Amino acid sequence: MKKYVVVFSFLILNILIFSCTKQAESKDFTNLGVFTSGIEGPATDSIGNIYAVNYQKEGTIGKITPEGKVSLFLELPNGSIGNGIRFGKKNIMYIADYTNHNILMMDMNTRELSVFAHHSEVNQPNDIAISPSGVIYASDPNWKGGTGNIWKITRDKGFEKLESNMGTTNGIEVSPDGSKLYVNESVQQKIWVYDIQNDGTIRHKKLVYTFKDFGLDGMRCDNKGNLYVCRFEKGTVVILSPEGKLLKEVQLLGKKPTNITFSNDFSTFYVTMADKGNIEIVKNDFLF
Repeated sequence: MKKYVVVFSFLILNILIFSCTKQAESKDFTNLGVFTSGIEGPATDSIGNIYAVNYQKEGTIGKITPEGKVSLFLELPNGSIGNGIRFGKKNIMYIADYTNHNILMMDMNTRELSVFAHHSEVNQPNDIAISPSGVIYASDPNWKGGTGNIWKITRDKGFEKLESNMGTTNGIEVSPDGSKLYVNESVQQKIWVYDIQNDGTIRHKKLVYTFKDFGLDGMRCDNKGNLYVCRFEKGTVVILSPEGKLLKEVQLLGKKPTNITFSNDFSTFYVTMADKGNIEIVKNDFLF
């Protein structure tokens, strides 16, 4: 009898362990190591191609087809290294060039690359987001000092500082309707939201969510306004409602997700992974 009790207990223990173990909901979209550990800034163009920085070496941008084929898209000049990438209107790609303190722009039709805005007092810039009206917002962390800024960038006025002396500002996103700006602080593990005014400035700062562990990195909103947050070193993507309610946590294969982008129909999202030098793909069952 004791033998059967031991066997039964062992089976129950294994069932409990298996049920408590989080199974990865993602799979590898590109081969491991085709990007450097600086892989960042994924963005999706109008026909579903994905772009990310630091393909094979620093200072490049790689292009990934919807089928997962990777190739060199662009090598940045003058020692520039990209971080965040976003697409604006008229098929324009914007690139946060953190080494030369620029926002670069590329006309995807002509392949002409130019400096959209420059400011020597900016720490980086790091991640960028674009409002429906075309205003660019940039996070600007000072990693050594543990502080950060938020910048508003336009063609007419260039860089305008909206807030300083925050924590280490990193992920940044505009809500789909253009009314809210979300910014996170990686080290302080907080996410803030602001009301965007008609002139592009921000007001009414409010705390959305505070995490108790692990870092925060890139963020994106889906078409319903839910916020997807990369949990650096935890290896997950957290989904928050616009009001800051935790809706779901998606387990990834790697541990260091840096940023995220969606397919154009939001049925899939892609996550750049620093520890694996590749991109993971997740079917977005949460929305469908």
